[in-house]
Amino acid sequence: MSERRALRWSDLGIRVASAGVLAPIALACIWVGGIAFTVLIATVALGLATEWLMLCRLPAARPGGAPLRMAGIAYVALAAAALVFLRDDPVSGRVNVVFLVLVVWATDIGAYLVGRMVGGPRLAPRISPGKTWSGALGGLATAVAAGLVVTPFLADAGPGWRTALVSAAIGIVAQAGDLLESFVKRCLGVKDSSQIIPGHGGLFDRLDAILSSALAGALLALALGRGVVLWQ
Repeated sequence: MSERRALRWSDLGIRVASAGVLAPIALACIWVGGIAFTVLIATVALGLATEWLMLCRLPAARPGGAPLRMAGIAYVALAAAALVFLRDDPVSGRVNVVFLVLVVWATDIGAYLVGRMVGGPRLAPRISPGKTWSGALGGLATAVAAGLVVTPFLADAGPGWRTALVSAAIGIVAQAGDLLESFVKRCLGVKDSSQIIPGHGGLFDRLDAILSSALAGALLALALGRGVVLWQ
């Protein structure tokens, strides 16, 4: 039993170490904005596009051909444009992107920790056998908790119910993006999109939830109007 438990958490140390290096860089670029944020997004988008084109060279991807390649590139481009659009708001851009990223990270962390500790029924065994309902609910709970905790430090907290609702929606979209990437990898017959990030796999493995949440955040920002924070 102890060996099984140790194996369950065997990747935790390297995951924490990788996050400890990458997260401060990302947050610093978000906070500064401008050219720093644009360069970050452009660099990551280029890496994602390269990774996707490499995946499209796999035998399982060949039947899709050019449409498959274009679909992946378009998804990356739209998500990158959504993040730039969100951050470009001179009034609420900084807090909106920080809020979005922190809620997505909280979702990932909560799903990972609760799923590993509790286990239980599989969420989508044919798509991602490692994901459980307990992990999904844990991720949703930590998304809401993170939203409620961080928003008072970013701007006027607004109604608690609305903050919880928006945070929960981002948490759900983030997990949907994770499942989408798992489905694509399952179709292509690979476990990770690459091995560029120790403990996490590839860029898609680390950013799948950010990509889907960026699109949802941009749509919400369009609906609310410029200068409005997402949770108010």
